[in-house]
Amino acid sequence: MDDRRDFKGYFGQEPAPCWPDGAKLALSFVVNVEEGAELSIGDGDPRNEDTYEIRDEVAGAPDLCMESHFAYGTRQGYARIAAAFDRHGVKATFSACGRAAERSPWLLKDAVERGHEVSCHGWLWERHANMDLKTEEAVIAHTHGAITDATGIAPVGWHTRSSPSENTRALLRARGDFLYDSDCYDDDIPRMEGGHVILPYAFDTNDMRFSPGGGFVQARDFSDYVAGAFDRLLAEGAQAARMMSVGLHLRLIGRPGRIAGLETVLEHAAARSDVWIAPRRDIARHWAETHGGAA
Repeated sequence: MDDRRDFKGYFGQEPAPCWPDGAKLALSFVVNVEEGAELSIGDGDPRNEDTYEIRDEVAGAPDLCMESHFAYGTRQGYARIAAAFDRHGVKATFSACGRAAERSPWLLKDAVERGHEVSCHGWLWERHANMDLKTEEAVIAHTHGAITDATGIAPVGWHTRSSPSENTRALLRARGDFLYDSDCYDDDIPRMEGGHVILPYAFDTNDMRFSPGGGFVQARDFSDYVAGAFDRLLAEGAQAARMMSVGLHLRLIGRPGRIAGLETVLEHAAARSDVWIAPRRDIARHWAETHGGAA
């Protein structure tokens, strides 16, 4: 069968440990900045976003409740997350939507001043699966420009909300200014596609599971699960390359009843000297240098 999907991956030939200073695990914290980029009739979008801590879709009118929920992320959540990273000297990747960058450039500038990376997360917080080629090409360009304008630094990473289109990666590669994308969930090891790095992402080690039905309720639900994944991957990393992603959202983990979960994870990781905590651009560059030539 000529299968368009790769089910084998590195099976039987996993790359050896390769991280700086003998680290057994590359750990990436990703903070998704989507506030102001969620679909909103009030902002001229065709419908309102309906995914959050409630399931109460408003149709035909601006959803002021949903807008207020999202705004919590920039007004309160960001400060708690940034302070937690600062206390542990952790540098993260802030994956920002273009419209969010236009509306809150001060936030991304502050993240950059703290030493964090800012990458692209689409123009709006939306899937790309059904976008036509020309529309998506324009969306990628618009997003890249907005992040560059907000931070003064051209982004090198991309991540689509949920499903990309069949054209997304080819469009990113054709531009020449994207080092990596994170539109895959099928491995614990990065890989190369030509000179382009594909960094795996994860929905399980992710605060999105605080959403209804996601399984996380207490802060310790998040920290226990993430710490368990960390310990397992760190142990496996003695024999083969391993990368771990922890997905965060300003409006989710930034809540006062949840932030302790992130703080506990940071303390757990900081207790180990054999883990490399780095922004995704640094992980991608290292992988390209060691597995695909200098990027």
